[in-house]
Amino acid sequence: MGKATAHQRHAFIELLVYWEGRINAKDLERQFNLSRQQCSAYINSYKQLFPDNLVYDNSHKNYKPSPGFKRHYISADADAYLNWLHTGHWPEHAATVSPYTAALEIPVRQVSPDIMRGLVIAVRQQRRIDVEYASLSSPDSIGRILSPHCFVRTGLRWHLRAWCEKSRAYRDFVLSSFRGTPELLDKATFLANGDTAWNTQVTVLLQPDPRLNPEKRAILENDYQMVNGQLAITTRGCLVQYLLRELQVNTKVLDGTPEAQQLICVNLVDIKEWLFEG
Repeated sequence: MGKATAHQRHAFIELLVYWEGRINAKDLERQFNLSRQQCSAYINSYKQLFPDNLVYDNSHKNYKPSPGFKRHYISADADAYLNWLHTGHWPEHAATVSPYTAALEIPVRQVSPDIMRGLVIAVRQQRRIDVEYASLSSPDSIGRILSPHCFVRTGLRWHLRAWCEKSRAYRDFVLSSFRGTPELLDKATFLANGDTAWNTQVTVLLQPDPRLNPEKRAILENDYQMVNGQLAITTRGCLVQYLLRELQVNTKVLDGTPEAQQLICVNLVDIKEWLFEG
């Protein structure tokens, strides 16, 4: 693998400034294994390219986005930032498109950088946060005081896992459903170690729909690399429902045609307590 180019390092600077609201030489040093002098040089070269994008914060010894900040390297899709936050990996080479592959383009769910900056601080510093949230069940924005501990990708969407003082429970919140400007509060007392559904490992057992003939069942067993006709997947208790949803396993009513159902859950009784859809 070749070294990251100036373009990718500038893109990384923009990524952190946009989504975290800050950047300093140490961030580049950790990410690219550069010297402090090299890191400062890349920040300065970015400033020369876009002199109106960054302002220096003397009190925190870092750069922040200016009021007129404009994106030049990254999109408004939070996925790139969240994927980096999850893996720590930043692409070393510019993205290239192969003529032999294609990818389904999924509509981007809008996430405000102002909201993301507050949520990231709250997670990292284990702080409570006051933020507005709207959902299909409650379309009008309602203020929620949350104690978040993790960002979670559940297929096509990112959620925030947090203790909700209104619900008095740990819940999942869709990032694109937050509204307004969050207010950081004091230290949280409800942390990840108190989240039972988060800390409980649950094994889901799946098998081909028994209504399928042996030949069709064998195809699914090969597709999913099943052992003795079953697929065992272990995940967190709070993620069981999302797992079944992504695999299109209906736990309420079997589809009328086994070819559409394909998979069934073998140990439904064992996992039922983790299903929030009944």
